[in-house]
Amino acid sequence: MTTSAGLPAVRDSLHLALLADPAGSSAVVDLVEAAIEHYALGYSKHPPHVLFSEVHGARGLLMQALTSSSQTPERIEIELRRGVGWLSALLGNLAFHLGDPTGARVHLATAVTYGDRVGDVRLAAWAWGAQAMVARAAGQHSAALAHAERGAACVPSGLPRAQLYAWARLPSLAEMGREREADATLAEATRELEADAQGWAAGRFGYDAAEHTLHEADAQRALGRAERAMACAQKSLSATTAGTPGWVAAALVMAQAEAATQPSDAAQRAVEVLARVPVARLRSTSRARLAQLESALAGSRAAGVEDLRERVRTLRPSIDVHGGIASA
Repeated sequence: MTTSAGLPAVRDSLHLALLADPAGSSAVVDLVEAAIEHYALGYSKHPPHVLFSEVHGARGLLMQALTSSSQTPERIEIELRRGVGWLSALLGNLAFHLGDPTGARVHLATAVTYGDRVGDVRLAAWAWGAQAMVARAAGQHSAALAHAERGAACVPSGLPRAQLYAWARLPSLAEMGREREADATLAEATRELEADAQGWAAGRFGYDAAEHTLHEADAQRALGRAERAMACAQKSLSATTAGTPGWVAAALVMAQAEAATQPSDAAQRAVEVLARVPVARLRSTSRARLAQLESALAGSRAAGVEDLRERVRTLRPSIDVHGGIASA
């Protein structure tokens, strides 16, 4: 568990370590790795804009260390650059969830560059996968698949490959209607998971059963297999805690799958999400699913549809025209 007070404390500790060793040291590298793990494990516990600020501050400290000293040993410099890469990957993901796709592309391109520079193939592959996510959200499915294939070309086997296939490659193929290839990709992702001795690792850069079944549900929905999509979404819902981002995503995918045949259930499920989750915690992906659901229910007079339509219409943006954050 972590608290909002714990986030700045981590950055403060990193700052203190760099004051003691401005050029970096093995102890600083250990602290950087711990900080990245802390941010990754706490990713879903904080509003994206809060975590973005902390990660950005931590990356700035590493950049200062890398640019202000010529005394940094090469092995320490490599590890500090690796840290910059993973923090950039986090910033890219957070920017995307804040509805800033251009910023996300910049940060993720930086993550790829640093992953290549230090030889961290998992970092580079993960960042390519995230770029696929950003392109897919913009409806650029061919570009998304190309990014996913770039990641697949360098991703390590086991859990990292399973994540890239199910999170980046599978959704792109499904949205393009390439059913046979989508099914093969899902099967390959499952095989990679089953062959990995570490199983379902925790953390933003890991994977878990709920996320795996969520991506499967979304792919089945895109392929027009509503019943399979609902079954997978329900499985994902059962593995999450109500009110968390994973729960929101699973609930909205379920609602999208229900829309054609159970419009009232779909609308009421989405209304429950909006009633339970503060607006500042709604990710761009959830907002997009809500908009897609509202569009799919256009013309329906089922119970709850008009309520949903009004709630979506009046939903405040994550970031206003002045750069301010939506209040909770």
